Amino acid sequence: MLCLSARAHADRGAPDIPSGVSVADAGRVFRAVCILLFIASASATILICRAMADMGEVPMAGGWSMSTAWTPLCGGSWAAAIGAFLGMWATMMMAMMLPSLTPVLRRIHEDAAIAGDARPALFTALAGLFYFMVWTAFGLVVFIGGATLLEAALRWPQLARAVPFATGLAIIAAGLFQMSRWKLALLGQCRQVNSRGVGSAAAAGHGLRLGLACCASCAGLTVLLLVGGVMDLRAMAVVALAITAERLGSAGERIAGASGSLMLGAGVVQLTQAFWLL
Repeated sequence: MLCLSARAHADRGAPDIPSGVSVADAGRVFRAVCILLFIASASATILICRAMADMGEVPMAGGWSMSTAWTPLCGGSWAAAIGAFLGMWATMMMAMMLPSLTPVLRRIHEDAAIAGDARPALFTALAGLFYFMVWTAFGLVVFIGGATLLEAALRWPQLARAVPFATGLAIIAAGLFQMSRWKLALLGQCRQVNSRGVGSAAAAGHGLRLGLACCASCAGLTVLLLVGGVMDLRAMAVVALAITAERLGSAGERIAGASGSLMLGAGVVQLTQAFWLL
């Protein structure tokens, strides 16, 4: 009968590590990959935003305007417009979400190795891929809403004049959401790592669940981004900092509440300005 020593038993339960690669080395490689992805996506986002700024905006009745990202370019098709927007959206979301997502992906990698997944790096990559696929799908919904608003505002000037009021109400609603218990529950789900099983299907399912929870948790801040300008670098920076702070900070719930209070104030200011311009 084959006998195993106590050390052999312990080694048999430990996650497989490729020959010549220590746990510390694997951690450094993981961080390096995440940093490179962030630098690449942030750089691409800056270039895209500058290119979109040169293309101008569509003026609307009521003194506001919308980016040309919501409509096809001259001679272009809707399919091309959707593809361009989703490419911009996915790149932007990677730059905005990676700082707060990286610690979660790291824990996913560790849990996959402990659970006995033969390729924990692939498990983590698939989970991250499906996470961003959820954000990309959400981007399609955002594009449809933005394109519909643009077409309706151009067709009905009275509707366009009501948008500043609707914007103020939307910001107030987003602020109330930031301060709600639902937001806090979703924020907790974004921090959790509950891997179920091993393999590609488990990784995809984990990424989808995490993506859905985070999209819902960021609903209020996403409204702020859309109102501030979906391709505005300052709005992106503010929203990205708020998301990172509330997810990684030790007082994340208080940070979410504080941002909600600020959004309430901004919504009131927006409504006041809309009434003043009547």
